[in-house]
Amino acid sequence: MDLHGFSPAGDLMDPATAVRGFLDALEVDPDRIPADLDAQAALYRSLVAGRRMLIVLDNAATSDQVAPLLPGSPSCTVLVTGRHLLASLIDRHGARHLPLDILDRDEARGLPAARLGADRVATEPEAVDELIGLCGGHPLALSIIARTAEPHPDVALAETAADLRDLGLEALDHDTDPAASLPTVLSWSLRHLTDTQRTVFALLGIAPGPDTTPPATAALTGLPDRLTRRTLNGLENASLLERRPGGRYAMHDLVRRYATTTAHTTLPEHVREAALTRVGDFHLHTAHTAARLLDPHGALVRPEPPAPGVHPHPLPDAAAALAWLDAEHATLLATQRTAATLGHHHTVWHLAWNLHAFHLRRGHRHDAITTWQAALEAADHLPDPATHSRAHRFLGRACSRLGLHEQATPHLERALDLAVRHHDPTEQAHTHRALASAWEQRGDDRQALEHAHHALDLIRVFDQPVWEAVALNAVGWYAARLGRFDTAREHCQAALTLHRHHHNLDGEVDTLDSLGYIAHHTGDHHQALDHYQQALTLNRGIGNTYTVAENLDSVGHSHAALAWHEQARTVWREALQLYREQGRDADADRVQQQLDELDHFTSANPDSG
Repeated sequence: MDLHGFSPAGDLMDPATAVRGFLDALEVDPDRIPADLDAQAALYRSLVAGRRMLIVLDNAATSDQVAPLLPGSPSCTVLVTGRHLLASLIDRHGARHLPLDILDRDEARGLPAARLGADRVATEPEAVDELIGLCGGHPLALSIIARTAEPHPDVALAETAADLRDLGLEALDHDTDPAASLPTVLSWSLRHLTDTQRTVFALLGIAPGPDTTPPATAALTGLPDRLTRRTLNGLENASLLERRPGGRYAMHDLVRRYATTTAHTTLPEHVREAALTRVGDFHLHTAHTAARLLDPHGALVRPEPPAPGVHPHPLPDAAAALAWLDAEHATLLATQRTAATLGHHHTVWHLAWNLHAFHLRRGHRHDAITTWQAALEAADHLPDPATHSRAHRFLGRACSRLGLHEQATPHLERALDLAVRHHDPTEQAHTHRALASAWEQRGDDRQALEHAHHALDLIRVFDQPVWEAVALNAVGWYAARLGRFDTAREHCQAALTLHRHHHNLDGEVDTLDSLGYIAHHTGDHHQALDHYQQALTLNRGIGNTYTVAENLDSVGHSHAALAWHEQARTVWREALQLYREQGRDADADRVQQQLDELDHFTSANPDSG
């Protein structure tokens, strides 16, 4: 029986009407049917008691619709379908909730194949895959697409996919049959929501990122935490939101498109912009807290205060900061794009600044370029000239790390020119250090050492011992690469002392790596291994997966030099996997060659150890 929970008319079937319908179906004499609903329900239960029956209660919206229709006999099975969870049926009547997920890829391919014919589907596999992807495995959407394509066998499915790609939900609409229109069917779910739930549903449609959390939603909506959680639960119970591991909530893509449309048609522009400002401030200020925890010795550039009522997510330590950044990375990138669209230039720039340490630690090199390119464009609208020089510097560094040297050098030179013009010696020092790294990437260690010396001379003027240690290590590193090992060792030892004194783990890691390189190239492989292992342990502890790969690579060279071939093979294999995961193809190819040469050597010398 269809209980009309979600239908064009919008009127729920009354329980009395439903019970009377079952009594009529059971051929009860109208004269035997009592007037009272409870008595009717009792009569219904007595008639089905002991019978083996499957009772289907379709399209239910509330538990009150269903409860009078439950037979109360173990011989009967009741199947209730609907979009709401109907929690009291579970709590009071022992119902089992069986959520239906979207169709998987094989199931999704089967639906159009059944409607359009296997041959037609097989002829255009790429178009079918695109349709499935655009529909997100949603059964009704796929059925509408199949119904649209079926009368036109001569029209390529690629055209249907193009229409869906260009028109979005409009391609799944129907002018005269509401039940054949996905937007209309989705609108029926909103009838049973509260005003607050409808507003939150619409705002979630425009919120940046693929999913959300209760704290972010509270910032977006301006609601108290408890009401936010209740509202999210309500949307989940209405099958408009899906709860995922880690306390995250996400919408199906098509549902989100409908929510976005709802936001633009029902909410004034100032309401939408205020919501996006609040959630942008929430993400920016939480990212700022995370950046301070990951890089406590970095330059402190505070963003402007958040909008009233916005409270950043508390992060107790660096591990929590790293976990939050991992979970929210896609959302943070989307937040920057949204801020750019709104002209919130301050947010755009500061998100790039506060994501920098995380991008380094996790090796998100392409994202670093994207965020700093946006920051550079935003800097045109910001009053502080340092935003320009810093954006050029970090964009140049990001390009250099990807081997884009022709783009990197002009940005770095522009950064240095701006720093000199604005009499900013600290920025000059940082830019010289960035130029040193860029010239190293280009294979010119002499120019790299020259810039490292400039950085050290400039930074020594100020009382900044951590940055002096960074500059000392840079001079030592490039001196070592040029074979000047005594000078290198002296500078790196001084750097290590400063880093340890000021508890700068990142700097300590870099300097231990330099000392390992010096020891390795002066023949003290045991000492090299000790330095490299210390660096590796620290890097694993702080989650710096980007340089963990490099540490493993170096450890392998020390093992190989000591003829510990199996140990070398083990760490190089791990390094190879990390390089591949990080998209560092040249490094991966080099390590694979090292492994091949090691295998060749050990097979030719089986007693080599």
